[in-house]
Amino acid sequence: MTDLQDLRVRRDELAANLAKVEERITAACAAAGRKRADVTLIVVTKTYPASDVRILSDLGVRHVAENRDQDAAPKAAQSTDLPLTWHFVGQLQTNKVRSVVSYADLVQSVDRAKLVTALSKEAVRAERELGCLIQVALDAEENGRGERGGVGVGGVEELAARVAEAPGLRLDGLMTVAPLTGAYAGRQQAAFERLMDLSTHLRVAHPAANMVSAGMSSDLEQAVAAGATHVRVGTAVLGVRPRLG
Repeated sequence: MTDLQDLRVRRDELAANLAKVEERITAACAAAGRKRADVTLIVVTKTYPASDVRILSDLGVRHVAENRDQDAAPKAAQSTDLPLTWHFVGQLQTNKVRSVVSYADLVQSVDRAKLVTALSKEAVRAERELGCLIQVALDAEENGRGERGGVGVGGVEELAARVAEAPGLRLDGLMTVAPLTGAYAGRQQAAFERLMDLSTHLRVAHPAANMVSAGMSSDLEQAVAAGATHVRVGTAVLGVRPRLG
């Protein structure tokens, strides 16, 4: 096949997958008595090329996410002409912050004070306002850290206050990943409902921090049922990722 034929085949594949995901979100919203417009789809494009990002944009996707700066930075640089909002969703080391701030519109994985300080410094330097979500670890001790990043429930309030006060940063809400261990293991909807409770509490002090990012390809229905405003879907749109290594 020619490159053009390859692109057409890939476009058809992504369009079909997107349509299936859209049906799932629409049905989940209907079942929960919610409007479809209340849930934003973020397509997680990690390990896939910039050409896929371009196709997705052409198909109407407006939010994309990455979890590794070394993959995200060049991809974002090749997509600057597209009307996209870029989300960074992976565990973020402070030495990658300057790069991430150069292209990300939101960082969904804020989980420690040191990271808030670094993000604030680089956002101010770049003269940007960066949206931030506190990543909540529901598999952690009250004030501990989760296996896949995130801050324990007991640390959310203090960290949120730090973000809200930090120059260049905007506190947008909360994010979680359904935990594989602990009290919520295998109980995705209960985990997402706990996140919604935390969001309700957070909005007392920070009314504009109303974003709740939860749910992925395997559990987006439970996230929508719990009240998530954003779902992060990768595999169901782009296909099963090749094993890295």
